[in-house]
Amino acid sequence: MVVVAIVAVCVVLAVLAFFVPRLSRHPERGTHRSLGAGARVGGKAPGVLGRLFSKPFHTSSRAVGRSGSAGRRARGRMPF
Repeated sequence: MVVVAIVAVCVVLAVLAFFVPRLSRHPERGTHRSLGAGARVGGKAPGVLGRLFSKPFHTSSRAVGRSGSAGRRARGRMPF
């Protein structure tokens, strides 16, 4: 369920970044902020559990960043 939500967010950000690159920055930052909060909360668990609980949030945040930058990069390569 959560994986589907992250994939949907990535697709929406990539499309938004392709069509309106400047307006895609705000939703991307908001997504990073919320995923970062989840990673911080998960990281408060002791020891190895903290890393295990925060890892999905870090991975999802990295995926969101890559999809947004990929959309903007593809837009920059267009001939128009």
